[in-house]
Amino acid sequence: RTPRPHGSTARLPRFDAPPQPPTSSAAAPLETRALAIGYRRSDSGAGVLAAGLNLRLQRGQLTALLGPNGIGKSTLLRSLAGMQKPLAGQVRLADADLRQLSPGQIARRLSIVLTQAPPLGAMKAADLVALGRLPYANWFGGLADYDRRMVGWALEAVDAAALAGLPMRELSDGQRQKMMIARALAQETELILLDEPTAFLDLPRRVELMLLLKRLTRETGRSILLATHDLDLALRCCDCLWVMGAGGLRVGAPEDLVLDDSIARTFSQSDIRFDKASGAFESPRADGVSIYVRGDDVRAAWMRRALQRAGYAVADGPGAPVEISTAGGDDAGEGLEWTLCIAGRHRRHSTIAAVLDALAGESCLSRG
Repeated sequence: RTPRPHGSTARLPRFDAPPQPPTSSAAAPLETRALAIGYRRSDSGAGVLAAGLNLRLQRGQLTALLGPNGIGKSTLLRSLAGMQKPLAGQVRLADADLRQLSPGQIARRLSIVLTQAPPLGAMKAADLVALGRLPYANWFGGLADYDRRMVGWALEAVDAAALAGLPMRELSDGQRQKMMIARALAQETELILLDEPTAFLDLPRRVELMLLLKRLTRETGRSILLATHDLDLALRCCDCLWVMGAGGLRVGAPEDLVLDDSIARTFSQSDIRFDKASGAFESPRADGVSIYVRGDDVRAAWMRRALQRAGYAVADGPGAPVEISTAGGDDAGEGLEWTLCIAGRHRRHSTIAAVLDALAGESCLSRG
């Protein structure tokens, strides 16, 4: 029987302070030893995606698992959660071999949020969160006062208590994702795994979710590992990165993996490269006449971005055949003018779009 918190549409009791997950030992919440992951094929043996993985999650940290499509991120998560048998090696949860643990014991150590939520129909949001208490529920599926307090706290933790009484089908993608995370929190594990939690969210909701996960690690001491394609947010929010590439898996602080070119080697291609200075992907530097943009303010930065987007080469310093500078205006762009200087000829334009149009009409300029 599915546990239902009594009076799920009412305000649920919660804790005055975030409850700390139980820890069975001083060991890391998750560790792997010589782990190999992939698929066993009856006709051609094993299809190995990664091998020799010796990984360790630190308690109270937000860690992102990054890598190109098909590299094995979801397979690694499923192997860590016991949902898929590894080809070799060990997964240890709080110093216990995953293979020796019962499903109930695993559920008290680890919770997982998958990309696709199961069909939930008319289930109330609070009832979904209450499913996280299944490993602790009695034979009749009832919830004790502590269980209901955990459900209330989990809803508060993801700022979704007001949605407790709504059917899941009425919630937005972002709200449903919050409820899935609340269910994982209510499960009271020290380790949470998430597979592409931001996949179906718009940019503001992606930022909100990543900041929420970061806050939860700080306030509750839980360790969270998420597989994601959102490199920019991972670089900004995560304490540690696991970067899977063709050459293996690299572990480190985001800044260290940027500086040692692990990010660039993993994601850069012939038509795109990772720029360490900006922390963003760019097209290769264009050939042809260089354009220099005077100024270091935000307006000059966006002019450079526009030129690069349009395929022009942007010079690093003065002396280029073409120069662009700003005249007047405020931070909102009111009254702003751009001065375009080509071969001693000066022309003024009121928008970046007008500058790009003027450049396109110059036969002496080439773009990459």
